[in-house]
Amino acid sequence: MFTGIITGVGHIKSVTPLGTADDKDSGVRLHVQANNFDLSRIKLGDSIAIQGACMTVIAFDETSFEVEVSRESLNKTVGLDQIGEVNLEHAMRLGDTLDGHIVAGHVDGKGVITVFEPVGESHLLKIQTPAELSKYLAYKGSVVVNGVSLTVNSVEDNADGCEISINLIPHTLDVTTLKHLQRGGEVNIEVDLLSRYVERILSLQNL
Repeated sequence: MFTGIITGVGHIKSVTPLGTADDKDSGVRLHVQANNFDLSRIKLGDSIAIQGACMTVIAFDETSFEVEVSRESLNKTVGLDQIGEVNLEHAMRLGDTLDGHIVAGHVDGKGVITVFEPVGESHLLKIQTPAELSKYLAYKGSVVVNGVSLTVNSVEDNADGCEISINLIPHTLDVTTLKHLQRGGEVNIEVDLLSRYVERILSLQNL
């Protein structure tokens, strides 16, 4: 489990296909430069959230680590198949403070950025989310965007799902990859885990 509070920004240095060039079902192996991400507590088999997706460490040294990403994960996420900066978070330990919210590290879908612009000292971020995720998003609720725990400021339903509005303070932009967002780009979305349990409870009441 994670909290959505980014503990470092790393850099994917290489993306190596696990299968042959014409094998569309194979995944990739990522070599990630840790940069300011603390590797002193890492061991083989540990979980690290990369852009919000939980991955297993299969190799590491003092400055970098490697993970393997399945084709299924690649199909449902963005930012794990190319060289570039990525948000990183250690798995939460029992006794850690929950500064964000309960995050599973399982990306539910991809959203499309419709607005990313400065408003005063902050930035306004609007994301069009898939229809299947709309019921899990609520005013002042929590959402994970590229691994970052954020608060939803507004929800506007539309024919394609819903558009959520988020305020990004300067600190969030400084310490995450969200500073690189662009209108029309895609982001990884994970909805609040608790909302899924609420949906399940309510669905059984109708039986």
